[in-house]
Amino acid sequence: MRTEQQRGPGRLDEQPRTRWVDQKAFSRRRPDLRLGTRSHRLDRAGDPSGGRIAVQHSVRTGTAEYSLLLNAPEELGHRAVGDALRDAVAELRAIDLTYGPNRPQSLVSRLRRGEISPESYPPLTDLVDRCAAMRAATDGWFDAWAVPGGFDPGGLLNGWAVERAATRLRAAGITDYAVLSGADLTVRGHAAHGGPWRVAVHHPTDGRRTPLVLEMTAGAVGTSGVTGRQGHVVDPHTGEPAGQLVAATVVGPDLAVADAYATALYAAGPVGLSWFRADSAYQALFAHRRR
Repeated sequence: MRTEQQRGPGRLDEQPRTRWVDQKAFSRRRPDLRLGTRSHRLDRAGDPSGGRIAVQHSVRTGTAEYSLLLNAPEELGHRAVGDALRDAVAELRAIDLTYGPNRPQSLVSRLRRGEISPESYPPLTDLVDRCAAMRAATDGWFDAWAVPGGFDPGGLLNGWAVERAATRLRAAGITDYAVLSGADLTVRGHAAHGGPWRVAVHHPTDGRRTPLVLEMTAGAVGTSGVTGRQGHVVDPHTGEPAGQLVAATVVGPDLAVADAYATALYAAGPVGLSWFRADSAYQALFAHRRR
């Protein structure tokens, strides 16, 4: 089975593509990435195909851990690739410092206190607009304004950070990469071995289940509930912790949107599956009921 989503105005320059892989064929090949385990795992990158530079780097900010895998053309040179990596990492750190809801002087905290407006800073405007759009798209099940304490974009903030870091990589000429945060990822192009990124998506609480295997050349996977803990997502309509699902996973073009959909699906339960029509750019991969 394959899903191919059409590119919208102003979207990325490569058509998102995800292919479900036959399990027997996959068993003979090692995955590049594993998602859905208690901590995401990167299998060691293989030797890069001819004329490529393969780089793997992890970084932890105050709220999240990120891993970046780059497969860059050799003509860029090691210095340029290093500069691009540092620029992407700097973007991730800056977003944590500037927008983290738990930081008293972040723009999000200042917005909560009424010290600034959403229009004060263009990136903040984009973040608020995305939250509003996802509230509408999910019938209010993703609602950054229904969180205790006031506006909290946490349901899509990490995905937004990853996509902004990925934009820095593309601007530097790197079009083959994977950027991960926990059980979320965005990928473009090809892995070091020259083929599509091979991703194994595991059940978050039952390691005995066979993972869903994807081959991806462009797109994102967003997950909510991967730790299996209860109470971390609130039902915006009741204010009570959501408890119908143990995890929800969504695939689509943009990680911030996929993250928000996964958070909303986790909160809504099976009723949220109605958002994902056959022709939708975003699809639910998993919606695991809690037993």
